[in-house]
Amino acid sequence: MVVLMYVRFPLSLRNVEDLLFARGIDICHETVRLWWNRFGPMFADEVRRKRLSGMRGFRHWRWHLDEMYVKLNGEMVYLWRAVDQEGEVLESFVTKSRDKQATLTFMKKALKRHGSPEAITTDGLRSYAAAMKEVGNRDKQQAGRWANNRVENSHLPFRRRERARCSGSGR
Repeated sequence: MVVLMYVRFPLSLRNVEDLLFARGIDICHETVRLWWNRFGPMFADEVRRKRLSGMRGFRHWRWHLDEMYVKLNGEMVYLWRAVDQEGEVLESFVTKSRDKQATLTFMKKALKRHGSPEAITTDGLRSYAAAMKEVGNRDKQQAGRWANNRVENSHLPFRRRERARCSGSGR
């Protein structure tokens, strides 16, 4: 339940500690972090395995690719994300640059792990077209300014958690 609270809601480790204390459970925020580090990857693998096994015969996948500029560990980097037609995040990748090589690395990683989709929707970034041409998926790309809303909406939980953590620290 503790790990689920931390993952499902935009809560910090100390917020989870406070909520549990209000319910009569006295644990340290470091315990929550340790449990997340230990059990989080297992939970994620199980969810991913169940989801992908149910989608094996489904070949009408549409991916939405996008990148956003975020601060991680005090450093501004690009977070690349691939989202499927249901809004589930398939792949994430962090780079310092936003060029063809970064796009190509991200796309190869996603294609190797999830196979080739029927269509790939992107924004107007030119490095997507260059990378798609090199990978051989240029005919599958659909680019447009407003066509990529699915992946833009998938950034909202990330931003919501980011705002919650910044406002809770007194900044």
